[in-house]
Amino acid sequence: MASHGELRLIGENYDPGFIGMMKEDDGYGSSDDFEGALGNDQDTADNGRPPKKKKKFHRHNPHQIHELESFFKECPHPDEKQRRELSRRLALESKQIKFWFQNRRTQMKTQLERHENVFLKQENDKLRAENDLLRQAIASAICNNCGVPAVPDEISYEPSQLMIENSRLKDELNRARALTNKFLGRHLSSSSANPSPSPSQGLNSNVEVVVRRTGFCGLNNGSTSLPMGFEFGHGATMPLMNPSFAYEMPYDKSALVDVALAAMDELIKMAQMGNPLWIKGFGDGMETLNLEEYKRTFSSFIGMKPSGFTTEATRETAMVPLRGLALVDTLMDANRWAEMFPCMISRAVTIDVLSSGKGVTRDNALQLMEAEFQVLSPLVPIRQIQFIRFCKQHSDSVWAIVDVSINLSNAANALMFVNCRRLPSGCVIQDMDNKYSKVTWVEHSEYDESTVHHLLRPLLSSGFGFGAQRWIATLRRQYSSLAQLMSPDIHGEDINTVGKKSMLKLAQRMAYNFSAGIGASSVNKWDNLNVGNVGEDVRVMTRKNVNDPGEPLGIVLSAATSVWMPITQQTLFGFLRNERMRNQWDILSSGRPMQAMFSVAKGPGQGNCVSILRGAAVNGSDTNMLILQETWSDACGALIVYAPVDASSIRVVMNGGDSSHVALLPSGFAILPGVQTDGPSMQPDIDENTSDGCILTVGFQILVNSVPTAKLTVESVETVNHLLTCTVEKIKAALSVTQLGSVE
Repeated sequence: MASHGELRLIGENYDPGFIGMMKEDDGYGSSDDFEGALGNDQDTADNGRPPKKKKKFHRHNPHQIHELESFFKECPHPDEKQRRELSRRLALESKQIKFWFQNRRTQMKTQLERHENVFLKQENDKLRAENDLLRQAIASAICNNCGVPAVPDEISYEPSQLMIENSRLKDELNRARALTNKFLGRHLSSSSANPSPSPSQGLNSNVEVVVRRTGFCGLNNGSTSLPMGFEFGHGATMPLMNPSFAYEMPYDKSALVDVALAAMDELIKMAQMGNPLWIKGFGDGMETLNLEEYKRTFSSFIGMKPSGFTTEATRETAMVPLRGLALVDTLMDANRWAEMFPCMISRAVTIDVLSSGKGVTRDNALQLMEAEFQVLSPLVPIRQIQFIRFCKQHSDSVWAIVDVSINLSNAANALMFVNCRRLPSGCVIQDMDNKYSKVTWVEHSEYDESTVHHLLRPLLSSGFGFGAQRWIATLRRQYSSLAQLMSPDIHGEDINTVGKKSMLKLAQRMAYNFSAGIGASSVNKWDNLNVGNVGEDVRVMTRKNVNDPGEPLGIVLSAATSVWMPITQQTLFGFLRNERMRNQWDILSSGRPMQAMFSVAKGPGQGNCVSILRGAAVNGSDTNMLILQETWSDACGALIVYAPVDASSIRVVMNGGDSSHVALLPSGFAILPGVQTDGPSMQPDIDENTSDGCILTVGFQILVNSVPTAKLTVESVETVNHLLTCTVEKIKAALSVTQLGSVE
């Protein structure tokens, strides 16, 4: 035992030369066999003879130490043959070689253990410090709902105290469950123990769902498991796409699943059922909902219709040139969804992803979303709606996506959802054999009609404002544009494929900013202005651009209005998009005719394109200012949007350069279909027996001061308002319209 202790000490305080200490002993010459040496001493003592006097030791020479260290790095465990070779080469005994390697290995092991102990001690100190910080945070936590400390006293881990705390928590849970049952209208048990009821068992009562995304009072959010294929474990709750949203009220995932399943069940039935649930119009064949039949067939599960609200419900079916899965992926991505419908959605975000689907598919994907829906008119308020979106694969070739409004209660959003709520709406997508998909779109909403100007009320009630026809028309036009873009036969002159894509991207940004300026989207943070000499039918807004390279720096003023035009949509669209007639209304043309340098088609039809316009030269001079213009027209409306751009910037874009730094402010026109009511006409110049007419929205965005810190003057507002009025009057004169239906 003594020998082992000495070996351990040697390992702890290793000196390479110590192993080389050799006895000046004729019998042992240079022995480092410490066990043998100690054994000889012990035998001598037992025989009564005095122990031999210990000889002096000396170290290995530097050459021997260097050779041993070099060999140890290559082979720390030499065999007998290798030890004999080292012994011969270094003039050492085999036992000396053996014991040197043993002690060297012991020393290495001890050093590693020492370093590991130091590291573990540091980690332990760090964990203790983090533990102290967490204890302090828990001790100082405040409940977001009641404002009292979340942990009233120091928590004791004694069994008796734990039992008392457990009993208190059970009482709080029972009270919370009773309150939840009051809103849900059914018994709410622990979702981890009992599966959620099917739609037929507990979904006919009124459900008001509230949502929360915060701190200590939301610790139960991650513990709720959901049945019926919803995968919430293993990190299925994905990061928020927009972390600025923080809803303070708790939400019950099983309740959201119940609402989603009920909404999906209703959507499928509404997509499949025909007469008497859906009534076709005599002239246009548009399908509208029979409200009486709907009430008999379905039971409301999101509450009664608010007093004073009007119902709009439409359905449309069409063939779209795309695969169903591609459309599913687009609709489940908030950014791509908004890009697909830029004139209908001014903003869209995903608040939370409750289920990302099964495996790599979108089947059973469930997410909380918020969006701003708009009609291109300042006389229709934006519909800001929070809803859940649920995707379900019903067969190999059939998908369905449904939206339904929920109430994300939050004091900061107390004024939201006062003008609209979205009942089960969405689409059923069926893959066909010809690389097309059959899309059945259902739109069902309830809204406060009193917030809409009387000029636009017939448009909304007919479904041309937010209805299924508009969604389908936009979807077909966008995918036709995509197919046209991929075709090699449509390349414009003097522009390659990369340049064409860059120019279309610039035009897309221009159209998006125009739409956001018309509808007062929260994206650009417009401030409304109330000026005494500006009519109520004109919306004037302002904002400051400080650092956005995509538009001029300074104060931007936006003005928009909508008027009734007693001419057809096709006539008005043809006039406004014709560059040869542009000098009759456009102040940028300076009264001179304009010509199209080239255009890139975005779909079938002559009017669906992006063009570059240039004014005719005067006295041989050439202008450096060009006009970028995008136009399109479909059954639900038309758009003409344009912006002045620098010629050098356009050349960079046409060569495939980055278009995000091209500064532009868009202006233009949106044309909405004219819809007549059953009663007397609200437009004084329209014959009640004809439906020829449309609604023209005119919008301008102008830089009134290049200094962002400057103050906006009344003269600037009056100038933009005069430009708006003058443009409408010029269009009226050019089309020989003697009286425009004014908005009173």
